[in-house]
Amino acid sequence: MHFYGTIWRPPYEADSLLIQATAGCTHHACKFCTLYEDLPFRFRMSPLEEVEADLQEAQLWGTDPMARLSVRLQGLPEPQGPRRVFLVGANPFVLLPGRLEEIAGLIRQYLPAVESIGCFARVTDVGLKSDEELRRLRSLGYDGLTVGVETGDGEALAFMNKGYQARDIVEQAARLDGAGISYSFFYLAGISGAGRGREGALRSAEVFNRTRPVRVGSSMLTVFPDSELYREIQAGNWKEESELEKLEELKTLIEHLVIPTRFETDGASNLVHVRGELPQDRAALAGYLERLIAGADEESLRAYRVNLKHL
Repeated sequence: MHFYGTIWRPPYEADSLLIQATAGCTHHACKFCTLYEDLPFRFRMSPLEEVEADLQEAQLWGTDPMARLSVRLQGLPEPQGPRRVFLVGANPFVLLPGRLEEIAGLIRQYLPAVESIGCFARVTDVGLKSDEELRRLRSLGYDGLTVGVETGDGEALAFMNKGYQARDIVEQAARLDGAGISYSFFYLAGISGAGRGREGALRSAEVFNRTRPVRVGSSMLTVFPDSELYREIQAGNWKEESELEKLEELKTLIEHLVIPTRFETDGASNLVHVRGELPQDRAALAGYLERLIAGADEESLRAYRVNLKHL
């Protein structure tokens, strides 16, 4: 398989076949992000020859006689091939529709059992495509995008240099809805800064309630020394939320989301894991966080954050 640098995928894509379509990020300017610093380039589009070779390898993995014999001896069902492909890279959805169509064609050629294709997408990637192109991509299997919106707090989006505004989240989500492409949001607790966690959560809930994500996955901001945000903190331009404030922010967001969606806090940045369906599990999730906050101390929570070496 052709992979460059650390490979990132959402926790809920654990059962998907990972195929690299791009490496790096086209934006590469968010102040808090250090995910792609190990790459010697900013962005790279995988040659179709590499994509095809990886799909051929995946095809052999599912049809190899020794693999079939092994599962039979273990009394396991024979491998049926992957049902979903997740294209890795910071934002493969930035690719031109024609390129995404070519990739979908190769997937269909080598792995005909695949039912859907997902990937990370920036809000701006959606805006690069017409409504007709989005509908065409949906017909080819593109569905279940993961969009790192981070927040609906316009002030935080601007300071962190996300490259779009809160209204763009609503507009592009509506276009995905219109094309029939489902999507999940990544939320980043702590992105609004010290003293603004509750406000950031309220603004985010206001924005998210105008969209239809199947899932809101929340991570917690971890500031690493090689980030631009760390330098902003050192210069006195920004102050990090306490760990308790981040938990309060999370509780506020849950309390004010009225849309039907799944809420999850998975991933290494989350010391506390909550999972449930909104709105029916709202009281249980908020109550759990309230009890946790009442019994927690900042020093213990902070120890986890400062000792987290990598996401």
